[in-house]
Amino acid sequence: MFGISAQVLSGQLLIGLINGSFYALMSLGLAIIFGLLHIINFAHGAIYMLGAMCAWLLLAHLGIGYWWALLLSPLIVGAFGMVLDRLLISRLRNLDPIYGLLLTFGIALMMQSLFQGLFGSSGLPYGIPAELRGGWNLGFVFLPKYRAWIIVVSILICFSVWYAIEKTRLGSYLRATNEDPDLVSAFGVNVPMLVTLTFGAGAALAGFAGVLAGPIYTISPQMGVEMLSVVFAVVVIGGMGSILGSIISGFSLGILEGLTKIFYPEASSVVIFVAMIVVITIRPSGLLGKY
Repeated sequence: MFGISAQVLSGQLLIGLINGSFYALMSLGLAIIFGLLHIINFAHGAIYMLGAMCAWLLLAHLGIGYWWALLLSPLIVGAFGMVLDRLLISRLRNLDPIYGLLLTFGIALMMQSLFQGLFGSSGLPYGIPAELRGGWNLGFVFLPKYRAWIIVVSILICFSVWYAIEKTRLGSYLRATNEDPDLVSAFGVNVPMLVTLTFGAGAALAGFAGVLAGPIYTISPQMGVEMLSVVFAVVVIGGMGSILGSIISGFSLGILEGLTKIFYPEASSVVIFVAMIVVITIRPSGLLGKY
């Protein structure tokens, strides 16, 4: 295929799947927050960074390793998101979404500046857990265990969240709250608490992605900046607020980015944004979004 070896093609597909796993997890949390709460959360990248930082702090200061951090960090980040919603974002609930965008943008800048002041701009190391070191030689590609773990757990988490929102009673309450919160409240549901829990869940997903990213990427205060722009493009392509659209577009665009690095490396950094322009030109609501 154009002189490309199977090893190179397989390797880039693997990298694309790994990047797509992070895109899907991040865009899923963003889609939940926007689709159900109508909040354009510009702090999502900083929250992703917070998840990675929490994992590093747990290890460096408390000796808590990766597996417990994978549980504790999303809980800590989710609790932070709930406090953030209660104290600040809830006050803007009925205003134009631009106010929420400006607020979360300011929060993101504050978080990045705080962690940069505390830990500097250089990266912090976070090792791969012993159980996931090494890999398997499949003949056509070497598959590191940790990369395989990221792909598998991301798929499981993404489709579990989709099932919970689309197929369970809790999900029906969330969707109904989006349409008519007064009616849901009349059935005895604590709508403000449900909204806060939803924001916390979206933040926890970003925190979970941050912990997964720690052993692969350098943990730094700026690690969420570049990721955020890509994730917003993924959400727009999938359809603003579409859970399934965010999952499918996240994995697909990661693969597209990986393949572009083979056939036209110069375009690999912009191919997702080109795809976004094409999609919103043809279908402004996104692939699975609703008009």
